[in-house]
Amino acid sequence: MMMRNLVLASAPIALLAAFAPSAAAARGETAATVEIEAGQPGPKIDRHIFGQFAEHLGTGIYGGIWVGPDSKIPNVRGIRSDVVGALKAIKVPDVRWPGGCFADEYHWRNGVGPHRRSTVNANWGGSIEPDTFGTDEFMDFIHQIGSDAYVSVNVGSGTLEEASDWMAYMTADQRSSAGADRAANGHAEPYTVKYVGLGNESWGCGGNMRPQYYIDLMKRYARFTRNYNPAQQGDTNPNAMQRIAVGPTDDDAAYTEAVMEAWSKRDWSWSIEGLSLHSYTVPHWPPSLPSVGFGEDDYASILQATLTMEQKIAKHSAIMDKYDPDKKVALVVDEWGVWLAENPGSPKGFLQQQNSMRDAIVAALNFNIFARHADRVRMANIAQMINVLQSLILTDGPKMLLTPTYYIHQMYLPFQDATFVPVKFDAGEYRHGQVALPKIDAVAVKATDGKLYLSLVNLDPAAGSTVRVTLPQGRFGKANGQVLTAPNVNSVNTFEQPNTVTPRPIAGKVAGGVMTIDLPAKSVAMVALER
Repeated sequence: MMMRNLVLASAPIALLAAFAPSAAAARGETAATVEIEAGQPGPKIDRHIFGQFAEHLGTGIYGGIWVGPDSKIPNVRGIRSDVVGALKAIKVPDVRWPGGCFADEYHWRNGVGPHRRSTVNANWGGSIEPDTFGTDEFMDFIHQIGSDAYVSVNVGSGTLEEASDWMAYMTADQRSSAGADRAANGHAEPYTVKYVGLGNESWGCGGNMRPQYYIDLMKRYARFTRNYNPAQQGDTNPNAMQRIAVGPTDDDAAYTEAVMEAWSKRDWSWSIEGLSLHSYTVPHWPPSLPSVGFGEDDYASILQATLTMEQKIAKHSAIMDKYDPDKKVALVVDEWGVWLAENPGSPKGFLQQQNSMRDAIVAALNFNIFARHADRVRMANIAQMINVLQSLILTDGPKMLLTPTYYIHQMYLPFQDATFVPVKFDAGEYRHGQVALPKIDAVAVKATDGKLYLSLVNLDPAAGSTVRVTLPQGRFGKANGQVLTAPNVNSVNTFEQPNTVTPRPIAGKVAGGVMTIDLPAKSVAMVALER
């Protein structure tokens, strides 16, 4: 079955002919139609689908975030100021830390206080982990960028007592020894821990556990990793900590079934608020496709792979609906993104790759998928934030650049906490060899500023499209926004040429209740429709 049919079947709303082949499939300028149905608003798109992931891996932390207070690179208490400024600009809602596979070998006491204990990062390249960036530094970083903390506790090689003590260190007041220890290390007030991950990939690097074995452990961690912060108490408190259990990988539903069945039979003593899904865009394992200099074969293969996110979410959501019809438990896609071959000459295991126009399209397509499933997908974390995999930011000593994926996050700011608005559209077809994909993707939202925004993605690397958008009733007179495109799908930003792939203005023409806009090939547009 072709992907376009799977997408239509799994979408929460009817997208009439959304992925039906167009008669104008030739590789030239084509026309597409979109109809916005503003009278049928959908769920809120939680801003946390734009969350980030910062693992102790390669130069993601050391060099990417942390340079130390004595560095000549401008910093505040060791945290580089240019990175903080870039992340504040895109309103990062949360950061997942310290991993990843690293989390299940992380022992938090090594990273607090004046005397740090270095270890070997066995998961990622065998590098030395100095533990100079620990709990207090992470919380300082979160505060500087104005974000929420998502902390993953060590279920794989740690103990329940260790995890419980860590939560006490972070959230208890100074009447307790844990709170006094934190105060002695420079932070008198309890930290706010909005999310706690109860392990990571327990089906794999987190312990290779059978679902039932994990569930038996998870129940205890859900019970005893208590948050003591007075500001986070109460079941109805919007700031209450949310516990996220390990869930599925890709299409494997074993953990989804087992964890959700256990949750549905829970008693008063434990619960969870989220179920994790990890799913990378990798056409085949191990990752081997290059991040630079690739051709259309790789381009089409990557887009075909990333669009399967729709059917994966639909599959796991259907299982969750069986046990949780009220959708109390969120599906948290806390590892996603393009995983490619490591840059030639980079340290093995550091997962350094470039970031291209293609990867920006991948990011936009995934955000649109998350938006369509906003009733269940209420959090997601791209892998990873800086210098690792599908990064938003790359650094090299004092230099920093913003990747095409960063600009997608910037363009999608109106989606944060917006209301989903259904659309119908004729996507047409982009075909390369045996790969047939929708040419156009579209999602509309009503943002918190009251404006209507339309995301348009053109997957075709060679042909533009004139898009005719039937507007909802009401007087709309302006259609302005930004578009991200590039000379080639493999175009990248470099330290020598950092502005090769950057957004530029785009405008549509509004007349007679219809907005017409020329969408370039290989592009992502975000358009505000104003009265």
